[in-house]
Parts: sequence; C-alpha cells; structure tokens
Amino acid sequence: MATVSVRYIVDDVDAAIAFYTRSLGFTVSMHPAPSFAMLARGDLRLLLNGTTGPGGASQPMPDGRKPEPGGWNRIQIEVANLEDQVERLRTAGVRFRNDIVTGVGGKQILVDDPAGNPIELFEPPNR
Repeated sequence: MATVSVRYIVDDVDAAIAFYTRSLGFTVSMHPAPSFAMLARGDLRLLLNGTTGPGGASQPMPDGRKPEPGGWNRIQIEVANLEDQVERLRTAGVRFRNDIVTGVGGKQILVDDPAGNPIELFEPPNR
C-alpha cells in the first residue's frame, strides 16, 4: 500500500505532536522547525503546519484568506473497539464533537485535536 499524506494546520505544533503521539499512536518522523512536524501511523503521514512560519502551508492565498485549523475534512483511524478507545480518550480529557454513531457501515465518533481538526475513529461492523 502507498503512503498517504494529509496536512493539518494547527495552532501549536508541539501540542499537536503530544496529542497525536500520546493519544492516537503516531510517531514523530521529523520535527525540523517549530512550525512543522511530520508524524506517521502505518501508511499515513500526517504533516502538521503552524499558522505562521516560512513554509508554503502557512502563507496567505492571493485573495487574502489565511490557512486555519478546523473544518470537517478529516482522517479516519480504524479501531478494534470504539467504546474502549472513547473511554480512554475521555479519561484523558480529549474533546469529542459528538457521541458514537452506529450505522450499517459500522460505528464512528469525531474527536478534535488540540487545534480543532477532526479525526474520525471508526469501528467496522463484525463480519
């Protein structure tokens, strides 16, 4: 499987690193500057960019809009037992956008990283 990269804009790169490594099992691949880090989890590469810095990800668009965290696009992390993950994360003080939703495709919940970027935790149905 090919590595997939996703870029998230964050308010605080160090806080995001701590969240993703401690709460969601990512490892740090590189952290060459205060405004950038690359994390990995399996075939997913997560690029964390601060809202300021010399890199292109923090530069304003021609119309003046500036990159900012949040929104609804998200990465999805598959878990074996969603209830256990939610309990562990709630105990650690992690913020959730909703409660667990169960449907024909499985169960999911949205958790926010420290900057407000969503992560979908997903448990597929038992087959």
